[in-house]
Amino acid sequence: MTNGIFITVEGPEGAGKTTIINMVAEELRNDGYPIILTREPGGSPIAEKIRQIILDKEHTEMDSRTEALLYAAARRQHLVERIKPALNNGQVVLCDRFIDASIVYQGFARKIGIEEVLMINRFAIESVMPNLTLYFDIEPEIGLERIRNHRQDQLNRLDLETLEFHKMVREGYLQLLNKFPDRIKKINANQPIQSVKEEAKHLLLDYLKSNHK
Repeated sequence: MTNGIFITVEGPEGAGKTTIINMVAEELRNDGYPIILTREPGGSPIAEKIRQIILDKEHTEMDSRTEALLYAAARRQHLVERIKPALNNGQVVLCDRFIDASIVYQGFARKIGIEEVLMINRFAIESVMPNLTLYFDIEPEIGLERIRNHRQDQLNRLDLETLEFHKMVREGYLQLLNKFPDRIKKINANQPIQSVKEEAKHLLLDYLKSNHK
């Protein structure tokens, strides 16, 4: 297998996970941990180009199965170019979204089917799964309000979905949390950003101190 550690962060739109994980990654690097910070969709040159297609606001006619396949394709390329080499090198990979996002967004919220989405993603990732996942939980109304207030000029195609869709996303994540409690740890993202950051860092440090050599 690998001798690195693979940690992912997940959550609905507006949960603040990207901002917080960037802050925490910098602090962990200062503590001496070999952190590689990356994201999905994207994280490698080819995968970033696929990201542009997926999130383009002009692509509102995109079929849900096309979307799922594009995410899986980007994930595969990201995995072989960035994630696996870092893990094989003994590094700690901190990834903003991974397979759980596809299960929730396409399998559950888009209603393609969880097993169908799992099937194409098993083909993409083979046996590589996160060791730990931090789930940033937020009520959809609060998350969407944050987006309107703080990144109105950076809206993507998913930000424009209905409130009902975003409620389905949260429900999907909560179901995964119940199914994989040993891997997925919940963080209350409704709190002020400093409190959320401290909670995330505490969970990460606890895991790294026990598992990183």
